[in-house]
Amino acid sequence: MEQELIQPDMEKDKLERNDFKTSSAYIRLRAVILGLVLALGICLITPFNNTYRQATPLGGGHFPLAPFYILLWLTIITALINKVLKKRAILTGKELLLVWIQMVVVSGIAYTGLVRTFFINLTAPYHFASIENRWEDVLYPLLPETWYPQSQEAIKSIYDGLSGGYNMGWLEVLRQIPWFAWIQPLLTWVFFILLCYFVMICMINLFSRQIIQNERMNFPLLRVPQMLEKAFDEDDLLGFFKNRFLLAGLLACIFLHLLNGLHFYFPAVPQIPTLILAGPYFPKHGIFSGFHKLKIFIYPAFIGFAFLTSKQISFSFWFFFIFGGLLIGLLGILGYNIPAAALGVSFGPTLARPEETQMIGAYGVFFLFLLWLARYHIIHVLRHAFAFKKVASSGVEWFSTTGSFWGLVIGTLGIIAWCHYYGMPLIVSFLLIGACFMVMLVATRVICQGGIAYFTLTAAPIDGLIYIFGPGFFTHIGLLIAGVIQKVLFVDLRESLMPSLLHANKITQNTKRMKMVFGGILITLAAGLVVSFISMLALCYKFGIRGLQLDWATRTTVTVYEKIFTLIESPAVSSHWVLIFSLMGALVMLILAICYQRFSWWPLHPIGYLTAYSSAMRILWVSFFIGWLCNALCIRYGGVVLFKRLRYFFIGLIIGDFLMGGSWALVGLFSDASYVVLPS
Repeated sequence: MEQELIQPDMEKDKLERNDFKTSSAYIRLRAVILGLVLALGICLITPFNNTYRQATPLGGGHFPLAPFYILLWLTIITALINKVLKKRAILTGKELLLVWIQMVVVSGIAYTGLVRTFFINLTAPYHFASIENRWEDVLYPLLPETWYPQSQEAIKSIYDGLSGGYNMGWLEVLRQIPWFAWIQPLLTWVFFILLCYFVMICMINLFSRQIIQNERMNFPLLRVPQMLEKAFDEDDLLGFFKNRFLLAGLLACIFLHLLNGLHFYFPAVPQIPTLILAGPYFPKHGIFSGFHKLKIFIYPAFIGFAFLTSKQISFSFWFFFIFGGLLIGLLGILGYNIPAAALGVSFGPTLARPEETQMIGAYGVFFLFLLWLARYHIIHVLRHAFAFKKVASSGVEWFSTTGSFWGLVIGTLGIIAWCHYYGMPLIVSFLLIGACFMVMLVATRVICQGGIAYFTLTAAPIDGLIYIFGPGFFTHIGLLIAGVIQKVLFVDLRESLMPSLLHANKITQNTKRMKMVFGGILITLAAGLVVSFISMLALCYKFGIRGLQLDWATRTTVTVYEKIFTLIESPAVSSHWVLIFSLMGALVMLILAICYQRFSWWPLHPIGYLTAYSSAMRILWVSFFIGWLCNALCIRYGGVVLFKRLRYFFIGLIIGDFLMGGSWALVGLFSDASYVVLPS
């Protein structure tokens, strides 16, 4: 009798465990806390790993290494614990995804997304001023005092390091930092940064229903974590890793990076080249002259991402890269050898030729295209916003779209007022902030829809405004403010926040206890910002910026101030070629957008054109070509059945690359140099 009573209870417990484990909605507080702790750990160690050790970047790109490496091992360990305990799952797949996305959201802040150049940006005009560059005469009167530390000793010691800093413990370094000199500038900039983050959150929340539900946008960068956690929830993690196609891709990457990593530390070990200098095979003149510096990089993980991306998009990425190179050669054949000087003074991170200013017009038209696609959604939101009616939640938004709209308006006005308070003309502030967030929205679309984990801008947001209105439109103080705030948040988009927020929105859709989940993301974001600042300050004061590998950050930041000085002293107007190519870019994008929308057979996607001159595509174009080719052949000759089988091989390539990247990064923490697996 007793046995009969126990048996139904055991079966009931088993059913409850299965129901809970397969739930796609319920999130417990433990997952939020774990994600917060791990995210702050990444923020704490990233500056040391990336800057001092020069190891594989822990938070690089929009599919960062450390979060996925931790997710992989956390999933395996959790599955083992669940098997041993045979009780309610300590974490579900949905909770593991939340932990992962919390780490992803803040991983970029700790390096290129913010702090890599932040403290150099706030000290460069004082530290690098000299009699020759005349910054003291021209720039000093324009510098807002509350933006910069006013202690020369604090500035000197951040570049040279504290006296005896090398031998100090980290707690001693923190005590020795001249915090008094940094309190005011940090408070000023944290207010600005948090305002910008607030606007980004409102924008993502406002457009999430349009992107996720109405357009049903594909998210290639989320495919592998989602499949991993689906296998976890279905208790089939072992079967997932035993898939023969996945094992083949995984073992191929392990062999490649084990061999090349050993070669890095022990040169006698042979290696498999993953970089081919193809430039010598192309002439310096003629139709192929645009490829005379061509490099071919082989990154298995990015081949995997390309395979999982839509064929139309992956094809467009490499096609427009080739198109851009051929255009340069074609112009040379036609006798249009346009000098780089025709650009005038530009702030684009990779802008080197007037032909590349096509992207200024292309970005503007594509932004309008996105608004047109969302026109019914925007009208719906506006009607409810101005009627102050709450729109029923669709399970996608973190909070109401009405709140998002008014938050976006108030936050944007706050940023404009902040810029105007420090001297920028009101109309310039409005146009500048509009241009910055326009570029951010377009870049977010490129990254999330295109599955391009490593992305860089060509032209900077203020380039278009300078070319249209001229530098005199900004005023001297306006130029300074625009250049500095752009460098802080809106130009180095390799690790930008907004794409990660869209990924987080997708991960957390249809989640119960949404307020707790969203609150956890907000707390993680704010705490990650603080920890990243403290970690980078401690690193700089211990070793000194001069003693760290911050050459790129220093060079690009000093260049910003040099360009501001040039525009103030001699505000030369750029050549008419810039206007011609900008209009050409707008026209090409308009044609692409219309054809993409009207013709189902059209093979080109507009976002491919936006990356034609990006330095990221110079690195990744071959990976996208290989991924597209494999995808096209698979679908053509094997159909969906073969695609579903073969995709595991490319998932294996992604997991293998990141598994070895994380493992070699751990080795790099305890050695003087590190074998770098992924683009840095």
